[in-house]
Amino acid sequence: MNIVFMGTPDFAVPSLSKILQAGYRVTAVVTAPDRPAGRGRQLRPSPVKEFAQSHGLKVLQPEKLRDPGFLDELREAAPDLMVVVAFRMLPEAVWSLPSMGTFNLHASLLPDYRGAAPINWAIINGETKSGATTFLIDKEIDTGNLMLQRETEILPSWTAGDLHDVLMEMGAELVLETVQGLENSSIATHAQDESLSRNKAPKIFKEDCRIDWTLPATKVNNLIRGLSPYPTAWTYFQDEPAKIYLARPGQEATAGVLPGSIRLSENREQMFVACANQWLEILSLQMPGKKRLATAEFLRGFKDELVAFS
Repeated sequence: MNIVFMGTPDFAVPSLSKILQAGYRVTAVVTAPDRPAGRGRQLRPSPVKEFAQSHGLKVLQPEKLRDPGFLDELREAAPDLMVVVAFRMLPEAVWSLPSMGTFNLHASLLPDYRGAAPINWAIINGETKSGATTFLIDKEIDTGNLMLQRETEILPSWTAGDLHDVLMEMGAELVLETVQGLENSSIATHAQDESLSRNKAPKIFKEDCRIDWTLPATKVNNLIRGLSPYPTAWTYFQDEPAKIYLARPGQEATAGVLPGSIRLSENREQMFVACANQWLEILSLQMPGKKRLATAEFLRGFKDELVAFS
């Protein structure tokens, strides 16, 4: 069985690794073109490209997926099956090419949280469980017939980064099980139950990440958790955008206190910000051009008078 694998970020690497470890023949790896990154804006390959090249795999990096030259290269790879993990939307000319079809790994329990950012939105919305799903790609985004699913709890302390890492490894196992099931014809696909499609997971933009201190502390904390470590919740502090990476709700109420107001502990090692109902302790933050710091370290180097977050 010839497999073409499609993926770009580190989330996709364990899935490709599992396929190779199981002895399957990967005839091509499709990933995003190299992009400028870092202060020097040097071209940087994707994590999937780096892994693929280290294992001697053929790498394709099309700018346009409908490009005739790319489609010819895909045909030369002669895929019986295509596996997609954290890539982009495929045109029908691509996903319909393999005789066994094309399946995708999605980081949610479909049909819930369809879209580009399921990990972030699950935590932002305060969910206590998530999971991974493999499904056959069709003409609509994230709506194809389901194959396998696996569930995990979301602990109250987890950030999007924590859930990302759990689903990355869980998803890799699910991808391998799906490949094996398709190979021996043991997987029965079924349509998604639209009544279970409760939430969407659209792409997140900068304004979606701005903290609204008039919300309850739990909701503010969920936003911070759901955007950490990337793209990161932010707020204005001293007229500059400050990134907030970690926080936790306190116990004291904030009746009569203006949302966004700052209170420090007596030893100046803890910072609390007023939300609609209670104080929220800030545990880790970053100012523009500076390093991410724990709050105690940040306050030791901050001598100016503190003003409210906004």
